[in-house]
Amino acid sequence: MKKHSARVAPLPSYNVSELNSPVPDGASRSSVIQCKPGGNCPSRHRGMTRQLSPLSVAEDSAAPILELQNRSPSGICRHSRVERQSRSGEEGTQTHTESSSQEAEGQTRCQSCTSTFLKLIWRFLIILSVSSSWVGTTQFVKITYETFDCPFFMTWFSTNWNIMVFPIYYSGHLATAQEKQSPIKKFRECSRIFGEDGLTLKLFLKRTAPFSILWTLTNYLYLLALKKLTATDVSALFCCNKAFVFLLSWIVLKDRFMGARIVAAIMAITGIVMMAYADGFQGDSIIGVAYAVGSASTSALYKVLFKMFLGSANFGEAAHFVSTLGFFNLIFISVTPIILYFTKVEYWSPFSAVPWGYLCGVAGLWLAFNILVNVGVVLTYPILISIGTVLSVPGNAAVDLLKHKMIFSVVRLGATIIICIGFLLMLLPEEWDEITLRFINSLKEKKSEDHADDITDSSVHTRSRSRANGTVSIPLA
Repeated sequence: MKKHSARVAPLPSYNVSELNSPVPDGASRSSVIQCKPGGNCPSRHRGMTRQLSPLSVAEDSAAPILELQNRSPSGICRHSRVERQSRSGEEGTQTHTESSSQEAEGQTRCQSCTSTFLKLIWRFLIILSVSSSWVGTTQFVKITYETFDCPFFMTWFSTNWNIMVFPIYYSGHLATAQEKQSPIKKFRECSRIFGEDGLTLKLFLKRTAPFSILWTLTNYLYLLALKKLTATDVSALFCCNKAFVFLLSWIVLKDRFMGARIVAAIMAITGIVMMAYADGFQGDSIIGVAYAVGSASTSALYKVLFKMFLGSANFGEAAHFVSTLGFFNLIFISVTPIILYFTKVEYWSPFSAVPWGYLCGVAGLWLAFNILVNVGVVLTYPILISIGTVLSVPGNAAVDLLKHKMIFSVVRLGATIIICIGFLLMLLPEEWDEITLRFINSLKEKKSEDHADDITDSSVHTRSRSRANGTVSIPLA
């Protein structure tokens, strides 16, 4: 066989002066190389790498690529540069998109935190306003009794201010609603609480009369109780109306039976008995307790009958109904204080001796309390209104302690605490037992997951220590 040997072409000879000659502007090194006469002149399109060094057979396969790279600097290199630029552009776009998404997520989170904070502030203000208005009403009544001992006249005068509830509601409607309605149209719309036909004279007498009597009786008995007991005791006893509402709803409306609320009702009754026993079931104490319990009972009856005959109502319908009670009180119940005046049951002389400032203070705070109750139920949760009502007990206690220097006996203090605890038990939702069980199960699951994570971490730590010591630890199954 013939052996084939690779022939290597001899290198062409160049003058050193030619290689070291200066390169003109705008020309490349390959363009100024001149061939020696009589020699094989390499193609000027080939690169210096191929001219100056011999290529092996394996390298020869890459020659076309080298030639393409040297022939067209703006070809493949430009394509690779475009690819790099496009990749960098895509990476920049992705980075910009990620940064913008992170900024948007941060803004959304900030807005949600701000919204939650504002909601908490709003709910706190509702609770504080309800509690303050009720404490202020009770304390103003106690101050008014020092110069004016006419509880029914105060009840009648304060109830007349309920007429302003619907005008206040309509003013809020004009200020906030986008589609504003005329007063007559809004009045007819809100009068649907009495039925599809609206408010007629028959319905006005049939539906308004019993509720107006219960309203007046509730407030009158509350004021009578304030003549016999301290503001703290009366406000605590009035909190029993929540237990009475549950009992009446369970009996009359066939509501769901709840053991926790039965316990709360028993606690309320226990507190009432303890409050009456504080002074030995004699004197003004037992009479005051009877008045306060009677006020709580009529208030509970009012709420149950309202739910039975009128159902649920929005803020406009509730404002319309309360204003209707004020009109009924002004028209039909005005004769009662006149009779009491001439029979000298509630007599004042002279007429200028009436403390109109204190009476307006009582009526204004009572009106504010009624508006806050209706607004709070619509805009927030009913439980917040109940919390605001029960907080009036420590509020009145603070005023009695600081201003009137009252000394609370152990029995009265224990009765007040028991009644307040029973009131709070009444605020439990109907599914409180299921919610509690789910919460306990979630805690157990979380504890088991944490325990499993601790075991995994400890095993990994043990393996790492064993490897560091040159041994292998095999965990037991």
